[in-house]
Amino acid sequence: MLSGWRYRLLSVFGVAALAAAATLIANHPVPQSLFTTYVPLFDRLDPIVLSGDRLFLVVGLSLLAIVGSLIPLYKPRPRRMLDVVLLAQKRVLVAGLAIATLGFFKWSLRVPRATLTITIGLLLLLVPAWFVGIRRQPRTEPSRAIIVGDDAEQIRRLAAETSFSFLGYLAPSAVFARTERERIAAVADGGAPEIDRLGGLSRIEDLLVGHDVDTVVLAFSEPDRAEFFGTLDACYEHGVAAKVHRAFADSVLTAGSGEGPLVDVEVEPWDVQDYFFKRVFDVAFAIVGLVVFAPVMVAIAVAITLDDRGPVLYQQERTAGLGETITVAKFRSMTPKGASATPSADADNDRITRVGRVLRRTHLDELPQLWTILKGDMSVVGPRAAWTEEETLLERETDSWRKRWFVKPGLTGLAQVNDVKSTEPRKKLRYDLEYIRRQSFWYDLKIVIRQIWAVVSDLRTVLDTP
Repeated sequence: MLSGWRYRLLSVFGVAALAAAATLIANHPVPQSLFTTYVPLFDRLDPIVLSGDRLFLVVGLSLLAIVGSLIPLYKPRPRRMLDVVLLAQKRVLVAGLAIATLGFFKWSLRVPRATLTITIGLLLLLVPAWFVGIRRQPRTEPSRAIIVGDDAEQIRRLAAETSFSFLGYLAPSAVFARTERERIAAVADGGAPEIDRLGGLSRIEDLLVGHDVDTVVLAFSEPDRAEFFGTLDACYEHGVAAKVHRAFADSVLTAGSGEGPLVDVEVEPWDVQDYFFKRVFDVAFAIVGLVVFAPVMVAIAVAITLDDRGPVLYQQERTAGLGETITVAKFRSMTPKGASATPSADADNDRITRVGRVLRRTHLDELPQLWTILKGDMSVVGPRAAWTEEETLLERETDSWRKRWFVKPGLTGLAQVNDVKSTEPRKKLRYDLEYIRRQSFWYDLKIVIRQIWAVVSDLRTVLDTP
C-alpha cells in the first residue's frame, strides 16, 4: 500500500480527476439521451447539455463537493477493502445530497437532475475502485521498519528474533546507557548488524514520513499510557502497520494470529470524525436526558430527603481513561457509612434505603451522571468507571484490568447490557475488552438501544409489582 504524502496526493488528485471526468461524461449528449429515455422516473425529463460558463460552474461545484466529502479517505489508514468501498460510496452519496440540497434552496447553481444522477452513479463505481487500486500498489523495495518503545529488553529481543532489517529505533534517552553508544547488537555474539537510536519518541511523525516507514514494532513496558497511544495513532495516521512481539502481546492489543514472532496490533484509534460524532451524541444525549428527567430528578431528591433526611447525592472518586481520576455523582441509595473497597453484597443490602431499592431497580440513581457526560469526563457508552480504591484490588485479582483505561468510561457498556455485576470482575473485564476491540459509533448506538430497552422493562416490572 502506498503511504505518506504520496498516497495523499494521489488520492486527492485522482478523486478530482474522476469527479471532473464523470461530470463531463454526464453532460455529454449521448448519456443524457440514453438516461432520459430508458431510465424509469427520469424518462420524463428532457436532455440538458450544458456549455460555457454554466458547465464550468457545474464542474467546479462537483469538484468541491466530491473532493471535500472524501477527506476521511485521504489518510492512508489500514482498512479492510470492503470498508474502503463502503466508506467511499457513502461519502460520494453525501456529496450528491449536498449538491442537490444547495441547488434546491438556491444557495448555488442548480445542477440538472439527470447530470447529477449520472455523475454520482459513475462515481459510486469509480471512486471506490480508485482507492482500492492505489492501496493495492505492490511495493518493489524492501520493508522499511523501526522499533518504537521504552522497554530495553523488548527492543533487544526484537532486533535479535525478527527478520526485519530495522532502520533504527526510537526510545527515551534514559532507556539505554550512554556506554552502549545508543546502539543495540542484534545477537549476543555480535554476528548480526547493529541498529541505531534515531531519537526520542517525539520524533515518530518525522521518521514515518521522512523515511517512508511501513512497519512499526512497538516495545512499550506498559501499553496503557499516552506514549503508546500517541505512537499507535501516528501509525494509523500515516498508514503504517503496527506490530508487537508475540511474547509481550496482550489479548486486547493483538489479533493473536499469524506466523513468526510478531503479531498485528488490533486496537485502532478512532478517526477524528468518529470522536466528533461520539462527542456530539454524548452532548445531545446528556442535554435531552437532563431536560426530560428534570422533574423526575426533583421528585427523587425530595423522596430521598423525606426518606431519611440524609444527603441527596453520593459522590465517589473513580478511575477514568489512562488512569485519571474523576468525581462521579449518583442519587444516594444507601444509608451514609464508610464504604469498603471489597465488594460485599450482604452488607450493602442491609444499608439500602426504601427509595434506594426502587432507584437501583430502575437505574434512576445514575441520572446525575448525565452532567458528568455533558462535562466530557464520561461518555454514554464505555467501560464502567471503577472506584479508585477498588482498582488496586481488581488489578491483583484480574490480569490486564488496566486495559479498560484505553477508552473513556461510560454510563452504560457491553458489560452492563449483559447484566454483569461488579462482583464478577473477570467476566466484566472480558466484556469491556470486547467493547474496546469492536468500538464504533454504530456499535455505541446498539448498546444504548439495548440499555434503554432494559430500563423500560425494569420500570414496567416495578410498576406492575403490587
